[in-house]
Amino acid sequence: MAESGFKKLEIWQIGKDLAVEIYKVTAEGDIGRDFGLRDQIRRSAVSIPSNIAKGDERDTDKESIRFFYIAKGSLAELRTQLQIAYEIGYIDSDLFHSLDVRYDRLAKKTGALIKARKR
Repeated sequence: MAESGFKKLEIWQIGKDLAVEIYKVTAEGDIGRDFGLRDQIRRSAVSIPSNIAKGDERDTDKESIRFFYIAKGSLAELRTQLQIAYEIGYIDSDLFHSLDVRYDRLAKKTGALIKARKR
């Protein structure tokens, strides 16, 4: 169980760090003035570590897995919103690809956490 707890903490930390980075990225430029997209991106980003934390506090594996899936869904939302921001020119290629690498890492780790919790 200690290893599982470590994985959740690591995943939560990666998600929290990504949310902080998203807040910084969306504070300036065109994306900072597009309040609708900016706020939606921020909500998706904050939802990821929040749901990992909620899942970690649940009493049953079934409840925990439900929140981990919600986190994974929020991650997919964030990826979609960042893709849109990139395609409309709000974020440049380097930033998009940097965030996309972090997305991939977090998505894989969250998926692995769900699989481990199902066992």
